[in-house]
Amino acid sequence: MTEHIQYQIPVDIPGIQFFKHPTPLVLESGGVLPQLTVAYHTYGRLNAARTNVIWVCHALTANSNVEDWWSGIFGAGRILDPERYFIVCANILGSCYGSTCPRSISPEAGRAYGPDFPLVTIRDMVQAHELLRQYLGIEAIELCIGGSCGGHQVMEFAYLLPAQIRRIALLVTSARETAWAIAIHEAQRLAIQADASWREDRDNAGGEGLKAARGMGLIGYRTFEVYRENQTDSDDKLDQFKAASYIRHQGDKLERRFYAQCYWHLTKSLDTHNIGRGRGGAATALRRLNMPALVLSIDTDMLIPPDEQQFLAEHLPQSIYHILHSPYGHDGFLIETVGINETFRAWQHGV
Repeated sequence: MTEHIQYQIPVDIPGIQFFKHPTPLVLESGGVLPQLTVAYHTYGRLNAARTNVIWVCHALTANSNVEDWWSGIFGAGRILDPERYFIVCANILGSCYGSTCPRSISPEAGRAYGPDFPLVTIRDMVQAHELLRQYLGIEAIELCIGGSCGGHQVMEFAYLLPAQIRRIALLVTSARETAWAIAIHEAQRLAIQADASWREDRDNAGGEGLKAARGMGLIGYRTFEVYRENQTDSDDKLDQFKAASYIRHQGDKLERRFYAQCYWHLTKSLDTHNIGRGRGGAATALRRLNMPALVLSIDTDMLIPPDEQQFLAEHLPQSIYHILHSPYGHDGFLIETVGINETFRAWQHGV
């Protein structure tokens, strides 16, 4: 607990910093957050020309400590090289890793928002990023990069700051949230709501429902082949199958490091993603993003399949498209870091 936030972060996050915005944030839905805190990390230093910024947008249950969860592209000679770049990653609104979220105290109610937290859209998350950018005195961003819902944020940030973001990298993302993904999110929310405790005013409310929701998500994050290869049992098994144990284990892990009320609200945020909303449609909006763009697919991704990235590449004016093979499906953007680093090097050198 710190003076900047009003709830207990569920895990220890070394190096975390906090920005407290002095005025209320008006949300896209018309709701208002009277108090706004954004947790963030920075690595490296700004150069004299202030032109070496990389802004990382994280995915659903990650945090701002990108060195930890994307370590394969972090470090000397890699995409996120703190010896060359000033790297920033901000925790998204609604997440329980330091930013304002459903476990924050509502000034009006005098208790945690809980299920009554207002709807936060992807654009609202980016508005918080923008306030942090101004606070940090960053005038230009050399590269804005994100995977999955991090890519959703990158698109919105680029739309908001087309003259200040020089390049973008969009990994396993889409121009709008698909009906398939929204259906998965609703099933996850139903699982959380089926836990009678989920509306209670405590951090671990809805924990059993969160475990079930995580299990649903893992089916889309990985592939049939990976489950068959790693979770197939011997022929004499009648119960306690590997695949079942794996799902339970992963549910337990998330329940220990995340809050169900935050997860429920973040899936609602994901549903709002549509770069073309109010802008003449996705294709029209994408054509306004004139900066060089790398669009990357994982060939086995079932959650946001490659045709979604192909749509991006077709409509972004200066895009390069690359597809990586991986048995790991959607999670490949976190795992196939050797291939991702190689792809970036080729893009940077115009190969």
